[in-house]
Amino acid sequence: MRLLRIRRGHGVHSLLLLALAVAGCRERPKATPVDAAPALPSAVVDVVSSASPGGMESAAEAGAPAVAADVVDGAALRAAHRARIKADTSAVVLLEGGAPRELGQRLCAKVVPARPKETPVLIKPNLGGFDWFKDPATHDGDDGVRGRTTDPEFVRGIVRCLKERGHTKITIAEGWDGTNANWNKLAKVSGYAKMAEEEKVPLVALDDDGVFDKQGDKPAEPMRIGGMEGTNVPTLLVPRVVAEHLRGGLFISAPKVKAHRFGVVSLAIKGMQGTVMTSDGRPAMHQKKVMHKEISAALQLLATDRVEGQKAYLSSLEVFAERMVDVLEIEAPDVVLAEGAPAMGGDGFGKRWPSAENVAIGGTNPILVDRVGAQLLGLWDNADLAAKLGGHRTSPLITAAAKRFEVDLEAVKIEGDGAALLDAGKKRPVHFVSMNGFELHSDPSPRPVAHAVHVTGAVEEAWKTAPPVAFTTDWSGAEAGIRTEVRFAWNKDALYTQWKLEGAGLDVDTTRPIETERTKLYEEDCVELFVGPDATNLDRYFEIELGPRGHFFDLEIDRGKKLSVEQQIAWSSKPTITTKVDEAARTATIEATLRAPEIVGALSAGATLPLALYRMEGKAPRRYLAWSPTRTPKPNFHVPSAFGRLVLDP
Repeated sequence: MRLLRIRRGHGVHSLLLLALAVAGCRERPKATPVDAAPALPSAVVDVVSSASPGGMESAAEAGAPAVAADVVDGAALRAAHRARIKADTSAVVLLEGGAPRELGQRLCAKVVPARPKETPVLIKPNLGGFDWFKDPATHDGDDGVRGRTTDPEFVRGIVRCLKERGHTKITIAEGWDGTNANWNKLAKVSGYAKMAEEEKVPLVALDDDGVFDKQGDKPAEPMRIGGMEGTNVPTLLVPRVVAEHLRGGLFISAPKVKAHRFGVVSLAIKGMQGTVMTSDGRPAMHQKKVMHKEISAALQLLATDRVEGQKAYLSSLEVFAERMVDVLEIEAPDVVLAEGAPAMGGDGFGKRWPSAENVAIGGTNPILVDRVGAQLLGLWDNADLAAKLGGHRTSPLITAAAKRFEVDLEAVKIEGDGAALLDAGKKRPVHFVSMNGFELHSDPSPRPVAHAVHVTGAVEEAWKTAPPVAFTTDWSGAEAGIRTEVRFAWNKDALYTQWKLEGAGLDVDTTRPIETERTKLYEEDCVELFVGPDATNLDRYFEIELGPRGHFFDLEIDRGKKLSVEQQIAWSSKPTITTKVDEAARTATIEATLRAPEIVGALSAGATLPLALYRMEGKAPRRYLAWSPTRTPKPNFHVPSAFGRLVLDP
């Protein structure tokens, strides 16, 4: 593997300023077990010399000869890309179901056009689309990267597909505005370094302007573009490796399907920002901020004058859209393979709402792929968005591109086993958080509901009539094959719950007393009940952990107040617990009475309370089961947007 190292003395100051001012790009969970990768002739592909004149021309089916010496013929590329995309009315493929690697491989097989096996291939994922790294130990397992960026296993699937076709010159490349050390950290944390090494493909950072990096071929060295006069980015440069693949290679964009706090959505068009360099200053890659240079002033104005600030914000977004379309004209990918496993609503960074489905979207027309991705996110033809964003019913990047390339956004054809997700009349869930102070949340998919019967006598009798809810899925929504059944009852004195567990391994430390709170019970087999006192405030809820031998651990969560650990565990559910275990049958029954005043005070006939039900089972493999799956990249139960509801029957 070749990991391009950027030797420069700059710190992260400029990156932090950019993160505060605008939308960036980055995320990924621990890699799944890897099959033996088909070996390429060499673990290092010389991505420049192999793409020199004569090296690619004979291998390509298409591509304007736009690279001459160190100057790219922008007019030739612009004309070729406009003509191709305008004429491309091919269907967009939408696939549903399966792990990221499987989706990547299937989508590649269906969408990527056939090229001679000698054709060099460049894959550009979204690897830079995140705010900053986080410590998973203090952020509920969130490393700050995963879920924001293209899953490396999805890209692995693309690589495997290309290898099956005989391609041996495959490069993965992405641009970022970080230091050498932070690029290497990103490659490691995201899983891309490991994946690229295992697949024996080079991983290139498009973050070298030819000054700091002295490693021979300099694949990210910027090239001048002729014919940019009169555009919105007259100083645009293009990384050498991108230019050479545009000339006669195969250029694949592999973005993450996600909402974006500035661009509204981030797919193929927005994703091209990772390749942007300009000659406005050095290092060239630090000039990505030129694309949205007006946004900082707009955000400052918003803080003092809402009306004028909104006008400035909208103007900055529309100018950004035009600039990104200029980039698309020069660097249009041959094919787009977008990963949505899951797709992410929210702001693209810290606030994320995963889709209920694992999907992948692909096509050879990047504008139509983005349009379908926007529809999947509920951000296509959205009247609520238009009311907040100056009449724009979808991302201005999509409409600006469609106008420039003369693409009919209404005439899109959708194929694939996931096409039914976008059938006419079906509304998609919407979760969008904008930089300019508004949010859209409208989820038509039903949340699970449990009912608690009203107890008028002995609670034991109530269990005979209480309707059960059952689940066999894990946190990701995948079938786990282990059944959990839960019932609820209530009266003015307490909330009652009964759990029946099948397939119980009963991995509990029985030497620990059950009379006192068992900290870290979540490290053993247990069930977890999350219940909130107020359906309008999902930031505050109580977590009660119950073990099959009678152990318990309870705490209060209040994201609004950001309670300390000591404050969280000081809360008590005031539980009374009884259990029954059948080791031979591997079953357990847990019954608990909860008398905490904060819970009792919320109990009334007809009330609806936020509710989540979870179970942790086994050691290897460890199972994280969920009634209402959170669908996070790694197991994470603290996702209030995924909570169901508990209805207190009269």
